[in-house]
Amino acid sequence: MSHTYFVAWSVSFYPQIILNYRRKSVEGLSIDFLVYNVYGFACYAIFNTAFYFSKSIGDEYARRNNGHKNLVRFNDLFFSYHALALSLVTFTQSFYYKRSPTQESSFIVRTFFYLTLLGLVLVSTTSSVYNTVYFLSFIKLGCSMVKYVPQAWLNYRRKSTVGWSIHNIILDFAGGLLSFTQLILDAARSGNIAEALGNPVKFGMGLASIGFDLIFLTQHYVLYTDRYDPLKFEAQLRFQSMPNYGSAENSDAGSI
Repeated sequence: MSHTYFVAWSVSFYPQIILNYRRKSVEGLSIDFLVYNVYGFACYAIFNTAFYFSKSIGDEYARRNNGHKNLVRFNDLFFSYHALALSLVTFTQSFYYKRSPTQESSFIVRTFFYLTLLGLVLVSTTSSVYNTVYFLSFIKLGCSMVKYVPQAWLNYRRKSTVGWSIHNIILDFAGGLLSFTQLILDAARSGNIAEALGNPVKFGMGLASIGFDLIFLTQHYVLYTDRYDPLKFEAQLRFQSMPNYGSAENSDAGSI
């Protein structure tokens, strides 16, 4: 199961990148979502690196958790760097492809970034390395909890999900559900249910993914079913042979 959610979450980043490339546009995609993704996965990568490689941090974790080892695995480490790289690719696309004049990062996301960065500096100068690394995990958790809100709000304002890949959401939903289940099974197998909270990022990411993905699935399939894309004719001429990854093209032909 661990390999399944790892693959689902890893592959989930590609449909949005491909969709942006096909449309030569990021219209319909929240810039705040992209910022939260890059910032969150950067923190997550550092957190996983520290917990996976640092013996002192591993020992400190065991001391605080009745001798139990932390649940960060190599696939978590690989996923975090893979996710960071692809998030950077998507973020970079927003600078090169067409976007509306109002598509900019908001005051809210900038405030979140500066306040959490300030908090990280304060923790790092007044507390231990272990607490500093753990603070990074809570930044990532915060990003995971709020990053989908701007996209859900943008879909609501536009009354459309065009430009936002539904295949990204389907894969993310599967990954979140499987990750959450795997974490509970690992904790139960070790005999310490509280250990599920020992990796708060994975636990929170699983819950957040499931909740918001249900919102996006409802928006796409129930609320905003008109997926006309003015860029579709131009995209079809350029990429007739490429598969559909959640765009408006071929939606009338029964695509998901």
